[in-house]
Amino acid sequence: MGKRLFGTDGIRGVAGEPPLDARTIAALGVALGNDLRRQSLDGKPVLIGMDTRESGPAIAGQLAEGLSRVKIESLFAGVVTTPGVAYLTRTGEFSAGIMISASHNPFDDNGIKVFARTGYKLPDQEEHEIEQEIFRIVEGVTPAPAATIQGHRYDVRRYLDFLLSTLNTRLDGLKIVLDCGNGAASQLAPELFREAGAQVTAICDQPNGRNINLGCGALHTEGLRKEVLETGADAGVAFDGDADRAILISHSGRTIDGDAMMLIAARRLQADKHLAGNVVVSTVMSNLGLEKALGRLGISMDRTPVGDKYVLEEMLRKNAALGGEQSGHVIFREYATTGDGMLTGLKILETSVREGKTLDELAADLVVFPQRLVNIRVKNRKPLEELPAVVSEIRACESALDGLGRVLVRFSGTEPLARVMVEGPNSGQVESWAERIATAIRGELG
Repeated sequence: MGKRLFGTDGIRGVAGEPPLDARTIAALGVALGNDLRRQSLDGKPVLIGMDTRESGPAIAGQLAEGLSRVKIESLFAGVVTTPGVAYLTRTGEFSAGIMISASHNPFDDNGIKVFARTGYKLPDQEEHEIEQEIFRIVEGVTPAPAATIQGHRYDVRRYLDFLLSTLNTRLDGLKIVLDCGNGAASQLAPELFREAGAQVTAICDQPNGRNINLGCGALHTEGLRKEVLETGADAGVAFDGDADRAILISHSGRTIDGDAMMLIAARRLQADKHLAGNVVVSTVMSNLGLEKALGRLGISMDRTPVGDKYVLEEMLRKNAALGGEQSGHVIFREYATTGDGMLTGLKILETSVREGKTLDELAADLVVFPQRLVNIRVKNRKPLEELPAVVSEIRACESALDGLGRVLVRFSGTEPLARVMVEGPNSGQVESWAERIATAIRGELG
């Protein structure tokens, strides 16, 4: 087993293989249970939810079996979104919450995200302590038949009622298309948006355990765009596998990503005097165009490393009301402790109805700088400073941009990928430099 289990968004890997084999999952249950006992939280159950991957029930059972070894009870929420688990954990009588999902990854991957009883993801230090205990005990853990927790259902209706309660203006008359990504939102989102008053057409809402994120959802919006245009819908909303993010499509087919949604939300919150400190927190991936558009409104933008966990930590430090990522994680801190795709869709569409403007009109002042993203699959990772060819290309790119753009090279926290982002005023220049840096990485690590 490697030296690290927790990445930027929990534990993730191929289901059935380390670290998602039965032995390690049971050891996680034991280690988490012991962590809860140290905090005198062992008298309350752990809530377990999952997305629609076929491996989810087995992992849930293995976790429950591990927790039971240290006499921690589990309750099963069934198929629910990641933010749904966070909300139900913090508002219910639970010691912790666990979401079984690999988010936007294909079905054969899965993952485990742990929430504290406050609804926040565990801090890095606590994850590290649990991880170290797993390493100490895993070889001594004998996998046992997974506990049957499907009989202990926990009603998630309270989560939908909460989301509806955040609306001040209903969506009556709005015609929308929902791409549920064959994931956690497949049953919940159509019900929610219909109850909010919208006329809903749902697509990719028939999960079979293996079609989650398959050519659909927040990372593959082509089908949603086609449906919006063909049906004349006012908007489309696409969710990823666990529905902690959303991407919107306007009636004209324009993609309304996390940057555009943060601009729309920030302007509305500012007008309502709910934008504490006139600050928005985003990541290093957000476009310069967002920073400039917010600046014209007198709103500053703070950047963090990639990961909604780090966005939230900075939001708490700055007492910020709004934060998020270009990828569609948007955090409304007045309501949620994590990114929530269904909440985001509700609030952005509510703004459209309330202001009587289309999504195109709401996002019109976001002038996006050309940006090129390249993902390179790598066999191993080395610190960038140990890759002279890569360092040389990055420095040359920064010199060519001359302060008018940005270059970012990083390793993914959840996949064996190196990610290159180049942004600047000239699309040809951006494309060229992104490929040059990617070629250097392939030469060094491919």
